[in-house]
Parts: sequence; C-alpha cells; structure tokens
Amino acid sequence: MDQQSVQQTTSSAAEHTAYEAAVIVRILGGERELFHELIRPYERGLYLAAYGMLQQQEDAEDAVQEAVIKAFKALASFRGESKFSTWLMSITLNEARGKLRKHAGEQLDFLSDNEEEGDYTPSVLADWRYIPSEELERQELRRQLQQAMAQIAPEHREMLILRDVRGLSTVEAAEAAGCSEALAKVRLHRARMAMQKLLAPQLAPKQKGLVGWLNRKAGGR
Repeated sequence: MDQQSVQQTTSSAAEHTAYEAAVIVRILGGERELFHELIRPYERGLYLAAYGMLQQQEDAEDAVQEAVIKAFKALASFRGESKFSTWLMSITLNEARGKLRKHAGEQLDFLSDNEEEGDYTPSVLADWRYIPSEELERQELRRQLQQAMAQIAPEHREMLILRDVRGLSTVEAAEAAGCSEALAKVRLHRARMAMQKLLAPQLAPKQKGLVGWLNRKAGGR
C-alpha cells in the first residue's frame, strides 16, 4: 500500500471514529433509537465470533443479544480508548465465555500455569488460514475445519477467531480478549499449531495436496 493509500485509510478511519463518537453523544442525550444504527455494521461479526466460540447457533444468538443489551446499558462508560467495535467484541466474548463456563460446569482458567507470556516462538505455521480458496469451497473441508476449531482450547480458539477469522490486529485482538499482546501471540501460536495437528491426519486420505502444504508449513518451508 502506497503512502497516499495509507493516508486515505487513516483519514477514513478517523472520520468513522468521529462519526461513532457523535452518534454515541446523541444516544446518551436521549436519541436511543440510534443505538441500532451504531451497532448494525458489527452485528454479523459479533455473531460469527460468538458462534466460533460456542459452536451453537442459539447460544451464539443469545450471547450477542445479551452483549448488545449490556453495551447499551454501559454505553456511557465507553471512553474511546479503543475502537467501539473492539469494545463491543470484548463484551460479546465475555458473554460467550460465560456460556462456556455454564456448559462446562466449571470456571475456565484463561491463564493456566503452563501458558506464560514469555513462552512464545514464531509459529512455523503462521499462515495456516491461507488454505487455497478452491479447497475452502469444499463442504467437507469446511466441516473438518469447524470440527478442529471445536477441539482446541477455548482461549486459543478465541484468539484464532479474532486474528485469523475476523482479521483484527494483535493489539485489537488482545484488547478484545482482555489480555496482553504477548499472551495474545502465545495463544495464537498454539491455536495455529493445534489446527495443523488436527487437520493433517483428517485430510490425509483425500486431500493430499493440502496435507503436503500443511507439512511444508510445519517444516518451515
């Protein structure tokens, strides 16, 4: 991206942030009907993130609905220190975590003893998401990807969704997840490696080309 494109993108982002800030002021001033306009651009992303975490449509819908209600009630507390979309995502993820804890019947430990911020090395599978588009179009592969996602640790799945599915930056993903950037990198690294281990054996019989691609990535080639 050239300098002019960067400047245009930055300017557009600043204008959008200013627009959202103005809408929030109006909502807090009594124009409550504007709240749906404020969150409409993010509804699908919030649902997809919740669904990725919970793997159940009804649970994901409930999580987003509760998150939107909480966001409306807490709107006055939003200070603009992060993007509004990141703030919304953080609330949605908290709701999804709550449902996971409820289903599991126990408190999830997102900072386990063996997950320390310094325990990070660059992933040899840093770009697992770049599976060829023609492969992703196959229904069977989509199902296998979904099954693999459901098997990795919730905190790792969460980071994978934020970074590789939703496309958030490391800073934004860390803010949404409520962790440091270093820990976000640890979780993403482990999520990607777990996906590689889960997918390669399942795809071996029918997707030799894809498995070879995964193995080359794992070998650092």
